[in-house]
Amino acid sequence: MFYLTEVEDYVRVEPKLFGLQTIEAVEQQLREIYTDYYDKEFGRVIAVVDVLEIGEGVIIPGDGAAYYNSRFKLLVWKPELQEIVYGIISEITNFGAFIDMGAMRGMIHISQTMDDFVSFSKTNTLMGKVSKRSLKEGDLCIARIVAISHKGDEPKIGLTMRQPGLGKIEWVQEDKIKKEKEEAKIAKAEEKAAKGKGGKK
Repeated sequence: MFYLTEVEDYVRVEPKLFGLQTIEAVEQQLREIYTDYYDKEFGRVIAVVDVLEIGEGVIIPGDGAAYYNSRFKLLVWKPELQEIVYGIISEITNFGAFIDMGAMRGMIHISQTMDDFVSFSKTNTLMGKVSKRSLKEGDLCIARIVAISHKGDEPKIGLTMRQPGLGKIEWVQEDKIKKEKEEAKIAKAEEKAAKGKGGKK
């Protein structure tokens, strides 16, 4: 889930940025600090959106940098359980697929890729035995977050595509057309049955 978060913190501006206007120096320093920044409570920082306020600079003896108490806005993405995400398959392995969600990568275990018996083929794709559906690198998919582990520097995100409305975009469209046809067939049969009852008076 994307959030706009307001943060107040002392920003350590390095001496190499002293030639810039204070606001430019703080903005540049914030961009350096928050590049690839991830925190369990906070999420992944996507961008420094705005610097709202900068206080007086403080210099600490023995440290050549200046510290500015600043208020700023960050755009962050925090993975949440049951959240639906869009992404591109970035890697296929014999145990599943990795999906690039833009801000982070997630993993779909082979058993969660489709509602079918799935095997890993020599062409580096995951193939459904009955449906003959295949999943390969570059496929655009819709998945749901079912597990988040915070061991290590990066979170491990577990995903599933074994629910209605999830999977490769083409599968979702195929399923929607199939469902609409089935509903139309049922409606037609019910209409026919109603007409039949009406004629037996």
